[in-house]
Amino acid sequence: EPSAAQLQATALEAEAAALEVAGVMQCQSAGAAFGARRIHLCMSNGFSGGYARTDHGFSCVAISGTGSQMERDYDGDSRIFRADLRAASEVGRRAGERAVARQGARKPPTGVFPVLYDERISSGLIGHLLAASNGSAVARGASWLQDAMHSSVLPQGISLLENPHRKRTSGSRPFDGEGLPVAERAIVADGVLQEWTLDLSTAAQLGLKSTGSAMRGPSGPPSPGVGNVMLTPGQQSREDLMRDMGTGLLLTSLIGASINATTGDYSRGASGFWVENGEIAYPVNECTIAGNLREMLLSIVPANDGRGYLSRVVPSLLVPSMAIAGE
Repeated sequence: EPSAAQLQATALEAEAAALEVAGVMQCQSAGAAFGARRIHLCMSNGFSGGYARTDHGFSCVAISGTGSQMERDYDGDSRIFRADLRAASEVGRRAGERAVARQGARKPPTGVFPVLYDERISSGLIGHLLAASNGSAVARGASWLQDAMHSSVLPQGISLLENPHRKRTSGSRPFDGEGLPVAERAIVADGVLQEWTLDLSTAAQLGLKSTGSAMRGPSGPPSPGVGNVMLTPGQQSREDLMRDMGTGLLLTSLIGASINATTGDYSRGASGFWVENGEIAYPVNECTIAGNLREMLLSIVPANDGRGYLSRVVPSLLVPSMAIAGE
């Protein structure tokens, strides 16, 4: 367990590295944290079991420019084992470089263009699929995947797997929130939706069996949820996809959300970088992207840059056609 002084030193190291980047005017925040918990579950069916876990992490948010020209960006790292953490100086430097790169941001053109979700935010797009295949949404009739079982929801050749036994990963667990065993499962296999994510209650409502997916906190009943997931990576790098898309938006940040849970209609505020001739031309902000999740996910092209230590290993994702509202 690190001391408070050690955590403070880590945060100060990240902050100092960010401030050394030319163009960074200040740090909005820099912090480090440690947590430890022990979980033990006793059920009325006779199950009794437990495990312990630690969490180490730090982050830095840097600001470049002054006045109305201020731009900010961040970097951070979070692991179960402190030895796996990146250097605090690297995190601070990357936060600073990202903030400086956003200087001079302006609105992109309005139209229909390819949109490349950077790896930092691409897991959110897959998160919408996970939410729509959650038994709670399905049982309520509030899912745009309501009638999609055993039909294509991702391109052929792409799978979405859950593995609760991955080592040194925050979403791993030996049993679910109702004491049932957990196992690797395919939520989507070769593009086809295979099963809902269910706990005992939602499984009973739908006339199915639990997938061992119950999650719970100390103050409420269990509900179905997903831990570690991995999307099949592609063969190309993010730079390859950016080159191939020609002109479009490299998306690095999303703001707010307007998502219809039953139709999958999708609209979000966005910022990132405008790409022309396969190369970054200038930073952009104050724009909106829109589409339909069912259509978007069926057309995604994954890169190969997913970070294997995250609980959601999702690479950068190219959506070939989305509406962009800018200038």
